[in-house]
Amino acid sequence: MSSLRGKTILMSGGSRGIGLAVALRAARDGANVALLAKTAEPHPKLENTVYSAAEKIERASGRALPIAGDVRDDAAIARAVTETVERFGGIDICINNASAIDISPTAALEMKRYDLMQDVNVRGTFALSRACIPHLQHAPNPHVLTMSPPLNLRPYWVGRHVGYTISKYGMSLCTLGMAEEFRAAGIAFNSLWPQTSIATAAVRNRRGEEAMQGTRRPEIMADAAYLVLTRPSRECTGNFFIDEQVLREAGVTDFDQYRYGGAEHPLTRDFYLDGPPHQISDLAGAPD
Repeated sequence: MSSLRGKTILMSGGSRGIGLAVALRAARDGANVALLAKTAEPHPKLENTVYSAAEKIERASGRALPIAGDVRDDAAIARAVTETVERFGGIDICINNASAIDISPTAALEMKRYDLMQDVNVRGTFALSRACIPHLQHAPNPHVLTMSPPLNLRPYWVGRHVGYTISKYGMSLCTLGMAEEFRAAGIAFNSLWPQTSIATAAVRNRRGEEAMQGTRRPEIMADAAYLVLTRPSRECTGNFFIDEQVLREAGVTDFDQYRYGGAEHPLTRDFYLDGPPHQISDLAGAPD
């Protein structure tokens, strides 16, 4: 495949950040995008609602279906699947984008925050994927893409934020296990993770505007996701892709286009990556 034109995507989250960037990239092809997202009313610290995000998708030449709901709610997931199929006739792609983050150390992590991460990240990924599978089985090139990291069991990473890591690795285990379980059915299950920190509202709210200077814009993840989702599903499953690696393999060499800040700010390598697959002199933030 070389286009997502006419394809139907059901995504958790997607009203901002990486999810919205992915949706807008697909919309440029004329894709149908259904968003299951919680933000139905304007938030003082977060841009967009599920409805304003849908308007942006429509302006980008896509067809949008905003669905206000929580991925932790089984009824909301069922309603999202039903409404997506009724509106667009099926589901070609499921994107597990919704994620909660709290990198507090174990003693400081409140159990309600722990439960939130497990429910949104692990359970939400499992539940939405599971609900889409009956429809993906009828799609010509079915994909499930989860925004989760490679399974790096180095104690350095697991020990930094145990609660958060359990939740993100749970998402990745969904990719690993379901890729094998549904290999014969031809449904691709892959994960995608950024090489560097991405400029999102979560980064700004957690670390401040200064930390945003060492990031890349969400469009780098969107372009990488597009390349994954247009691959033949039977030939591309069970992978833990890194955005920059995907783009380099496709011939992209200009990564300055994705910078959020100026070149004087060193990029910060994202969690769970011990070192890049190639030499980049301006990466910092994790051991080699």
